[in-house]
Amino acid sequence: MAFQPIVDVTAQHVVYYEALVRGPQGESAGSILGQVTDDLLYRFDQACRIKAIELASRLEMQESLSINFLPNAVYEPYACIQATLETAQRVGWPVNRLNFEITESERVQDRSHLRRIIDSYREMGFSTSLDDFGNGYANLDLLTDLQPDSLKIDRELVMGCNNDHRRQAILRSVVVLADNLGTKLVAEGVETREESRCLVDLGIAVQQGFYFSRPNLEALATIDPQKYL
Repeated sequence: MAFQPIVDVTAQHVVYYEALVRGPQGESAGSILGQVTDDLLYRFDQACRIKAIELASRLEMQESLSINFLPNAVYEPYACIQATLETAQRVGWPVNRLNFEITESERVQDRSHLRRIIDSYREMGFSTSLDDFGNGYANLDLLTDLQPDSLKIDRELVMGCNNDHRRQAILRSVVVLADNLGTKLVAEGVETREESRCLVDLGIAVQQGFYFSRPNLEALATIDPQKYL
């Protein structure tokens, strides 16, 4: 696992860390996920959750931990969460400091099943995020059924937003949408100071990207305070 910080630029602190899958030699998440067959999906998803919590505890992380999960690997929310709960209890990790990011939403055919997962996780004290928001029509459509705690705005909308009036217009609309739905926003893929400043001006202060820190393999990043200014 590698950990990448998500920061609140206005409040000037790390909100939480996202756990990202890596190979034994640091290989990318894509190269690892490409090897996971359907029959291994559940075991892989469970192993990643356990590994992320154990590492976060070992690194003495004080912030919340965000873990990606594959909805199709969760056949029943309460049954599939037991190993996660047991691990959290064993290492002393509070459940209210766990966030689950929904990935590969375009492959989810059963919206009611995904809604049950989100609702069940909320009842158990977890928070949830919808990843890659704005990447395709499916994300917007998902919001008719789902109530995630936060939306992670895809890099495609963030990239060069400081010089792109169309992106700025879309981002302003997303801010209004999130406010009306009572959902928080996180901007992904922030790579420059100019992008970060533009996002803050648009009302999106919680950000993630190489500008703040690249993912750190089994380590937590130290953020340069100047990057908050």
